[in-house]
Amino acid sequence: MIKKVLFIDSVHPVLEERLTKLGVVCEHDYQSPKAVIEAKISHYQGVVIRSRFTLDNTFLDAATSLKFIARSGAGLENIDVVYAEKKGIKVINSPEGNRDAVGEHAIGMLLMLFNQLKKGDAEVRKGIWDREGNRGLELSGKTVGIIGYGFMGSSLAKKLVGFDCKILAYDKYKTGFGSTQVQEVSLEQLKAESDIISIHLPLTEETQYYVNTDFINSCKKPFYLINTARGNHVKVADLVQGLKSGKILGACLDVLEYETKSFETISKNQLPEDFVYLTQSEKVILTPHVAGWTVESYVKLSSVLADKIEATFF
Repeated sequence: MIKKVLFIDSVHPVLEERLTKLGVVCEHDYQSPKAVIEAKISHYQGVVIRSRFTLDNTFLDAATSLKFIARSGAGLENIDVVYAEKKGIKVINSPEGNRDAVGEHAIGMLLMLFNQLKKGDAEVRKGIWDREGNRGLELSGKTVGIIGYGFMGSSLAKKLVGFDCKILAYDKYKTGFGSTQVQEVSLEQLKAESDIISIHLPLTEETQYYVNTDFINSCKKPFYLINTARGNHVKVADLVQGLKSGKILGACLDVLEYETKSFETISKNQLPEDFVYLTQSEKVILTPHVAGWTVESYVKLSSVLADKIEATFF
């Protein structure tokens, strides 16, 4: 029976409203350090978190009454899922809630890059009217390779269909998802044919620095890179070398390896020259980990969690 739930991070209030209607007492602690939370977590049957800190073995051992962890969002790298499940704690996330936001954001960044919208806007504001210097590229007819075909990858594919792209998709752990609009391919074929490669992977030891010099050099032709998943999927130093050599034609990056574990900021005092290069390059579009962070997804993320909690525990 779920009696008390602790919100470690703020989420849309619809989750608390629905839990309260089910008779659950909801409490909040958005400020206390991890040790303080650990000292009292045994009093709760549920915990709601985004990414404030890691729920590791020590935390889970202290959570003697815990029945579920509700992660608002998709990625679970800050939760020891295997250990939690061994202890009978159900881990619930809500990728359904922000998949549309991520798909739209990826396309928005790509269109911004292809049509030089950042450069053109800045120039017009200065009174510069350079039509030829801002000639764009069309997304139509390009081959887009999607690596990882879960909620986010499939959402991007769905939105690309209307742009008349050739869509290739590779997923190491999933098969049989191909359709008349999306061609399921090997990683080798994706690397050989793609004009654009978009990363949609969970962050694991296997996918740490997935895009590195070896990956870049194994692609048969120059390509554009999109990363709206996790910053540590892409080794920035290798990306910069790819941009300088022309092997990578451009990059759309919503996430960077310099982010803190909570994703709330970047380590400003330790940013290397490679980061400076990205900020100064007209071939790069940068956003602050907001691909899944829309007004609508804020509501949907909590609604999905409420649906899953209610279906499982009530």
